[in-house]
Amino acid sequence: MEMATVRHRPEALELLEAQSKFTKKELQILYRGFKNPIFLSFFECPSGVVNEETFKEIYSQFFPQGDSTTYAHFLFNAFDTDHNGSVSFEDFVMGLSILLRGTVQEKLNWAFNLYDINKDGCITKEEMLDIMKAIYDMMGKCTYPVLKEDAPRQHVETFFQKMDKNKDGVVTIDEFIESCQKDENIMRSMQLFENVI
Repeated sequence: MEMATVRHRPEALELLEAQSKFTKKELQILYRGFKNPIFLSFFECPSGVVNEETFKEIYSQFFPQGDSTTYAHFLFNAFDTDHNGSVSFEDFVMGLSILLRGTVQEKLNWAFNLYDINKDGCITKEEMLDIMKAIYDMMGKCTYPVLKEDAPRQHVETFFQKMDKNKDGVVTIDEFIESCQKDENIMRSMQLFENVI
């Protein structure tokens, strides 16, 4: 007895158009890319959804010099907003919509959600250190200049000195957004990909 592959059908494009910041034409292009391995190997899944293991395998192709497994886990959780263990075309579109076309507030909320690993509404030093270690692992040992072993911890200390306004050992969403909005470099980076599609 053969099992048929269950194929994911995207919501009506009109609904996605209303929910995202993409036009119908852009959504059609994205969906073709979602189903075409040339766009990103992401969407090689015949079912139209990507589970975490596949997400990690695909993401690792973009960072062959390092280990992207942990960062891909955090990123997968940020895209899997309904926490069902998979990223569908709709999940992908809504995340991209925020990252590429969202307001500064929406982008900062998305970033905060990525860093708030346990989703308790604040970022601890331990969570930020986990993220920083994952980023440094992903970059690999072949960076220039060569990074010191304690670079992730130093990055976390700098982050907390800048963002933990009341010095209580955690960064809340309000502290995060206020600090980011006052940082010119962060604000410039929020605009980098606005006209990508």
